[in-house]
Amino acid sequence: MLDQPIASIRNLRVQFQTKDGPVVGVEDVSFDVGPGETVCIVGESGSGKSVSSLSLMRLIEYGGGEIAGGEMLFRRGEDDAIDLSQTDQGLMRTIRGNEIGMIFQEPMTALNPVFTVGRQLTEGLRLHKGMSKQAAADRALELLRQVRIPEPERRLAQFPHELSGGMRQRVVIAMALACEPRLLIADEPTTALDVTIQAEILALMDRLKRETGTAVMFITHDMAVVAQMADRVVVMFRGNKVEEGTVEEIFETPQHNYTKALLAAVPKLGEMRGKQYPAPMKLLGRTDQNLDPIEGSEETLLEVKNLTTRFPVTGGFFRRTVANVHAVEDVSFKINKGRTLSLVGESGCGKSTAGRSLLRLVEPDSGEVHFDGKEVLGLGQGALHKLRQDMQMIFQDPFASLNPQMNLMSQVAEPMENYGLAKGSELHDRIAGLFDRVELPRSFLRRYPHELSGGQRQRVAIARALALNPKLIVADEAVSALDVSVQAQVLNLMMELQAELGLSYLFISHDMAVVERVSHDVGVMYLGRIVEIGPRQQVFEDPQHPYTQALMKAVPIADPRKRKDEKELNFKPIPSPIHPVGYEAAPSEYREIGPGHYILTTDSGY
Repeated sequence: MLDQPIASIRNLRVQFQTKDGPVVGVEDVSFDVGPGETVCIVGESGSGKSVSSLSLMRLIEYGGGEIAGGEMLFRRGEDDAIDLSQTDQGLMRTIRGNEIGMIFQEPMTALNPVFTVGRQLTEGLRLHKGMSKQAAADRALELLRQVRIPEPERRLAQFPHELSGGMRQRVVIAMALACEPRLLIADEPTTALDVTIQAEILALMDRLKRETGTAVMFITHDMAVVAQMADRVVVMFRGNKVEEGTVEEIFETPQHNYTKALLAAVPKLGEMRGKQYPAPMKLLGRTDQNLDPIEGSEETLLEVKNLTTRFPVTGGFFRRTVANVHAVEDVSFKINKGRTLSLVGESGCGKSTAGRSLLRLVEPDSGEVHFDGKEVLGLGQGALHKLRQDMQMIFQDPFASLNPQMNLMSQVAEPMENYGLAKGSELHDRIAGLFDRVELPRSFLRRYPHELSGGQRQRVAIARALALNPKLIVADEAVSALDVSVQAQVLNLMMELQAELGLSYLFISHDMAVVERVSHDVGVMYLGRIVEIGPRQQVFEDPQHPYTQALMKAVPIADPRKRKDEKELNFKPIPSPIHPVGYEAAPSEYREIGPGHYILTTDSGY
């Protein structure tokens, strides 16, 4: 019996009814998932990965889809398999959450904001397992310990908004595992997480799979995660399966052109070893690429000294400030013309706040910011408006930073009209030129943001940032939500523009492989301070601060023969950045350990 698969999908076809007729989400897909096996389904946005998993849970009907053909066989215990595509919704409710668990991509929407974590964890146990209130509460506590949530007793009484993204995702995993399902479906469970938390969650899922013999169907577009987790891999492209094989076969001898292109686009940590300057990635099928390293200049464009930004925490009857969040604490760095400084670190370390403080989108408490000879923090509104022409920002979420009611041409034209740089036909020509620059067809000028894919929207955001010919661009997680191949194209585009226009970037990211590819210099942030800063080659090849070393160890590598072991991951819980009013932080002091390479000697709390 053991060799029988727990789930078998056979010739699945799923379609959605739209105004223009049926749209096929999945055309023809077949694969099996065996007991104790992890099958990774990879592909880019729109390839049909999530549609397959939602069909297996029979949730696709609630999203406007219908299963138009094929079988989905699921083995419940020793009995014969049942076909889930024919099962009535009453029996599906018994199976869902009890025999098939699902971890959704976005933890905030998967949790109910009005119920405590404890209530949401015990609900399924009482419904499916018939447990008493006390037994369910004990099991919920045990589950939170299993997923390594600190202070689990306190968390049971908290609401989802009181937890960080990584903790919420762990709660969602605990809920999916609560009833010990035979099959666990994980839909991009680590996409929005930091490197360290991702490494812990992957190790946790792997351990639980080994201990319980659960079958895992893992959906992702991150090839490094696939190399870390998979036993077998199914590659999907436009609703079809194009290749299937063991993880070694897919990574070492891919057969299909799409799989080869996908693997070529993955930045691998260690690829830039021995190279002093960043250089664009070699993409398959592109012959006209300029892959020269980008040197930049020795002339300083931006200098930041002792930047400190805090946010008040109010409380009590009069909403007085009772404490401060020390978001950015005594941070100093320089960026040269035509070069990239990357700030890396986990969520909440202050990287985005540092980037926003430079542009005064967040007002810093103290410090100095010198940009091209001008002191930014002392400027009045008029002078600041003029200066912002030279300093632009690309935000993390292009959908939120574009106006849904304006077409793309108007959005890219707006900054130029604001600063009176061009009018009429000259304006139109410049916008068309910018679209050519970011490799978008001119026919898109009349489109609206919702008509574009994520990668195309991010290109529009880059075109808009370039509209004023800035000298510095702050890119805040500008590629974190993109598919691998789109991410590679956008990174190459940013580097080509840097070489051509002499742009400087402050690149904010938590993806270490991407940072290694694009940076001249790297600053590692932890709890509001830079703990290590220096040339990228020194920081990556010879990390000195214990936090930088732990961060490097956690990065999954896109090679199934270099898997991380759980024993290698030894993270300490991050202390709170909130301090009472009147708390004086010690100044940041550094020791130089190589030319331009400094580490923090003040106690950083790590």
